[in-house]
Amino acid sequence: MITKLNIAVLFGYLFFFSIQVFSADKSVGQENIRQAIEQGAKFLYQNQNATGWWTDSNLPALTGLALVALETANVSELDEKYESERRRAYDYLVSLAKPDGSIHDGRLINYNTACSLMALSVSGDSNYRSLIEKARAYISGSQIDLGKRGEQDNPNDGGVGYNDKYNHSDMNNTLMAIEAMRLSESAIRQKDQGRKPLKHDLDWKALEHFLASCQNLPELSDNPNLSNQPEDRGGFIYHPGESKAGEVSDKKTKRVALRSYGSISYAGMMSFAYARVSKNDDRVSAVIDWLSKNYTLDENPGMGQEGLYYYFHLMSKALTAHGVKNLKGPDSKSIDWRNQLASKLIALQNGDGSWKNSNKRWMEGDSNLTTSYVLIALSLLVK
Repeated sequence: MITKLNIAVLFGYLFFFSIQVFSADKSVGQENIRQAIEQGAKFLYQNQNATGWWTDSNLPALTGLALVALETANVSELDEKYESERRRAYDYLVSLAKPDGSIHDGRLINYNTACSLMALSVSGDSNYRSLIEKARAYISGSQIDLGKRGEQDNPNDGGVGYNDKYNHSDMNNTLMAIEAMRLSESAIRQKDQGRKPLKHDLDWKALEHFLASCQNLPELSDNPNLSNQPEDRGGFIYHPGESKAGEVSDKKTKRVALRSYGSISYAGMMSFAYARVSKNDDRVSAVIDWLSKNYTLDENPGMGQEGLYYYFHLMSKALTAHGVKNLKGPDSKSIDWRNQLASKLIALQNGDGSWKNSNKRWMEGDSNLTTSYVLIALSLLVK
């Protein structure tokens, strides 16, 4: 039997900050949130492939994220009913584990390994300890270090990329890697009660160098592609040489730089949380300021409907991790983002319990993926 971890262990970053987890506003209703979570969890269980995976047998990341969502949702009656199905999902992940610690089926190696490691880490099953240790070793070894070894002399240094066809780091793979490392650390620490040193870990100082290379605060980085425009200040870009939101040109100097956008700015904010950078740090304050000025639930700022559910997902996680109860919106009014986000997500739920983006970019046309995103987001909005 798989023993489920406590939600506080599941999202171990909450321990790092000793923050308060706020309940959603009464106008939403805790019972409404729980009902939406239960319906979403039921959808995932009923749409699992008979052999254990979700959506694509070649992309274990999708199964890993679904398992994390179900563990987070913690709907005990469904978990008991579908225990054998959950077991098959974990068995599927284990079947893809490679001797070097990676977990994949031939592509997107870092991404698949990280998402699979997250799932193994929240399973509560001590039989996965060896796999967890080996996957941690693989991920720690995948941190990019170009140029002179041990020195942060390239904007990509300290980050993580796909590790198959791209030679650069990016914010999404980096976030997945550090989330997997922190969740697995929490699982290991729980078993050892913090007595044993970690065998493998990331270079967290180098990670902060990479984050600086992707945050539009050009005075903190040598990356020449960062924007100095007021409308971009504090937000994040996808990687040191690209923003999915495109470029901005200075009318006077003709300098071209990369624009900030919503989902990846929350990814940056969440990365600071995992790196144990305080909410009072100027870098965190700057990204919160950008996200506050660009706050909306109608789109992913800078991207329209593309990546909308990933935006919702990271909003819930990042603001919760940093203990942000209210945001100051574009008109300087206080925003109860928790209540608004919960209401929005409940309104968007389909009759079958799922969520799905009409814009299919980044696989958000896959109901299993988007439902996984939302289940995690909602689980952080309910006591």
